[in-house]
Formats: sequence, C-alpha cells, structure tokens
Amino acid sequence: MTSKALVLVGGGTRGTRFRPLSLDIPKVLFPVAGRPILSHALSAVATVPSIKEVLLIGFYDDSVFKDFIAESSKEFPQFTIKYLREYQALGTAGGLYHFRDAILKGNPSSFFVIHADVCSSFPLAEVISEFEKKEAKAVILGTRVEAEVANNFGCIVSDPVTKKVVHYVEKPETHISNLINGGVYLFDSSIFDVIRSARQAKVEAANENPLVKNDEVLRLEQDILVRLAETDGFYVYETRGFWRQIKTAGSAVPANALYLQKLFQTDIDAPGLAKASAHILPPVYIDPTASIDPTAKLGPNVSIGARSVIGPGVRIKESIVLEDTEVNQGACVLYSILARGVTIGRWARVEGSPIGLSEHSTVLIKNGVRVQGVSILAQNVAVGDEAHIQNSVVLPHKEINGHVENEIIM
Repeated sequence: MTSKALVLVGGGTRGTRFRPLSLDIPKVLFPVAGRPILSHALSAVATVPSIKEVLLIGFYDDSVFKDFIAESSKEFPQFTIKYLREYQALGTAGGLYHFRDAILKGNPSSFFVIHADVCSSFPLAEVISEFEKKEAKAVILGTRVEAEVANNFGCIVSDPVTKKVVHYVEKPETHISNLINGGVYLFDSSIFDVIRSARQAKVEAANENPLVKNDEVLRLEQDILVRLAETDGFYVYETRGFWRQIKTAGSAVPANALYLQKLFQTDIDAPGLAKASAHILPPVYIDPTASIDPTAKLGPNVSIGARSVIGPGVRIKESIVLEDTEVNQGACVLYSILARGVTIGRWARVEGSPIGLSEHSTVLIKNGVRVQGVSILAQNVAVGDEAHIQNSVVLPHKEINGHVENEIIM
C-alpha cells in the first residue's frame, strides 16, 4: 500500500533561476493560483487515501517551512507532514538515501517521490494503478513535448507495448525521445539498493581517480534512473494531463494559468475564485482581503494577493500580483509578475509577451535578441505615473519613471 509521499523541496543554494522572486521567498513557497507551489503537490497527495505521511526533504533552514507545515497540517489532517533537513545539499538521490530509515519506517510497500517545482495535473491514482498492474518496482511519470525542446529534459525510451523503460538519458546531446521525465515517481524499497550501488561505484571511481569527488551527493536523474533503466521492473506512465516545470521566475505565469484553469473546471465555487462578469474574465483568483475597484478589468488567468489594491480602470491580464501591491488608476499589467509591495503609478504600463501554455520556455527571440518573455518586478519596486516597462526584470527596491524595454535593472 502506498502510504508515504516524499516531496523534494531543494535548498538555500538553489533557485537561482527563479530570481529575483526567490530573493525573499523560497521558490516552492511562491504563490501560484493563490497558494504556494508546494501546496499544489500536497493537494494531489491528498487525493490518495492510503497516504498517511508526507516528508519534505531539502536543505533549507527548518524555520522556512514551520508556518507552512502548521497551516497545511490543518488543511490536510489526513496525513502528517514533516520536514527532513539535509546536513548539506546531498542531491535528489543523496537526500533520499540519507533519510532511508525515516522513509522505510512502517514498511511502506511503495512511496511517491515528487519534485516540488512541477506543475501538473498529478495523475497519482493512475500511476499507482500502473505500478500494481505491472507489479513494478518503479514507475515514472512521463509526458510528451515537442522534439526540439525534449533535450532540455530527461528523455525516456520505453517499450511501446509494455511501457517498460529501456533507456534513460538526462538532457541528451542528440535526440533520444520526446517522452520526458515528469518529475513524479513511485518506488518500492528496492530503489535504495540501486542508490547504494551507485554510491559504491562513486567511491570506487574516487579511489581510482583523484578528480572524482568522494562525497554523498547523488542525483536521482543523472545517477540513479540511468541504472534503473538497466534493471527489470521500471515502467513509465504517460500522462495526457497538463505538465510543465517551474524553473525560471517567468514560468510561474503559465503555471498560474494552468492551475487556475483546472480549478475553474473542477471547482467553480472554490474560495477566492471570482465569478464571471463584465469586468472579470475567468479564471481569476482574488484574495478576500484584496480591494478591487468595480471598474477594473481582470483576467483571464490572473491571481491577486492579499491586501492588494487595484484602482479604477486598471487592466490586468495573464499575470500574478502578490500581496500588498498597489496598481493605480488606468494602469495596465499584462503577462507580468508584481512581487510583494510593488506600486504601479497612474496610467503606467507593465507588459511581457504572450506565452503559450504548451511552451516550455519564457525566453523569446525578438529581432535576433533573446528577451525575457515575462516582465518581473521584484519586491517593493515603484513604477511612476505613465512609465512603461516591457519584457524586463527589475530587482528589489528600484524606482522606474521612464521607458524600460528588454532590460534587467539591477
């Protein structure tokens, strides 16, 4: 019985690609569709009745998740939530191996391992069904992407009939497959035998070659799945639901849209989900403490955070607005992220570029130049009246009073 789920949350040394948003909040706690990224994974785990314990594994200080765990324990009373802090960054597999006794306590027949920065429909029940049907030792969630971007992910080659994984390569140099790793796994305890074997191989390599580090850092994708593909019992479940990674700061915008659309389709009366009207183009999430002028037009795919103030005639589309932000009269915010405490002046304009929900990059090529697809204003940025920011990133505590395009303001 699948009674545990492990969620890999990363650590303080990571999240650099999520800057500047991760400068004041860990990526996994960044709000998407009105709730932390990590909370979406817990909601998926809550759909599996047999899971009674969730272990968060990472390298952040214990204090980072204290409030989140307290709040989530009330929301999800059906399972306990614990944070296991690595004494150093051990890698995605090294952390699992280090905490193997805690993971195997109670003798779970199988357990999920989920990357926290995955945005997905999370078909966990289907993964369990595949695991049981194939009497598998491991099942990986797979999804299809365009061939031209597949090499940016871990690529899976599987038997077209049995779905047995026969080959796995992390970010291959040449095209292998457009079936990629979805960052969700279901393992039985034999995964620790594979990790132990990989650890021993690393020790032996270090003894023979002084350039190889003899440490406990092991990566699930690069060091373990390659070995697992050489054994029996490793299968892939290919999802037809939505999926994308939340790696860069800009990728939070399409993730926000995907989660809002799912919520709108499955629970139209969910708290915070605004009703459609002449000024609301759903889906739109509005925190109950936010103040929205009735003449402001919001949506689609917009999230408004706590205590934010949206003034008259404001237009916001395909954007995330965090708490304590003020958008003044006549301002326009498109394809953008406004972090905590941002102020947008009257008739100002902050805009990025449209990004398809099936695209896996928020970087665009304009006139032969790479530009940021999503405009991002970090904490406490102030934009003056009638200023214009386009396809740019502004770091915290800056003031913008003119026209900024395709820039990073440090």
